[in-house]
Amino acid sequence: MSDAKQGGKGLRAAWQRARQRRWVRWGVDLAVMAGVVLAVMAWQTRHLPPAGTPAPDFQLRSLSGAPVRLSDLRGKPVVLAFWAPWCGVCKQESSTLSAVRRSLGDRAHVLSVALDYPNEAAVQRFVQEQGADYPVLLGDEAVRAAFRVHQYPTLFVISPEGDIAQAAIGYTTQPGLLWRVWRAG
Repeated sequence: MSDAKQGGKGLRAAWQRARQRRWVRWGVDLAVMAGVVLAVMAWQTRHLPPAGTPAPDFQLRSLSGAPVRLSDLRGKPVVLAFWAPWCGVCKQESSTLSAVRRSLGDRAHVLSVALDYPNEAAVQRFVQEQGADYPVLLGDEAVRAAFRVHQYPTLFVISPEGDIAQAAIGYTTQPGLLWRVWRAG
């Protein structure tokens, strides 16, 4: 038998022995799961503006009537969540945004942009039902197109310099969001 074949059999046998150890199996399983999750995240965000590019500037009206310009928030990381009042996942993520806002205090800005709503009353109702304690802006088609938002919730973390640092589609946990803000700022 050739040395290459013997070497291959030896490696295979060593791998089989290693797989019999629980921590090796778990480690391999976790690595595969992490790879799948990262691949899905990359696929979901493939059409969003890429990290490292300047965040599109906008000026939108908040529910309280105050104008908010994204470029005025530079100097601190910005968590920018796009959502729709009819979105069930957005309802679940609303409490996460509130918790992140409380955790970060004045170290970052946390705000959201309502899109795809029938009227302002629907946005107000969502805010009241979910107890949203972060600024809610009334989005329009221009901001949706600028950020290429086609699914809800879509979340961006913007660096203190005004560049897109992270993007995510779907539910984001509080630790996951805090980690993204920490990396951005």
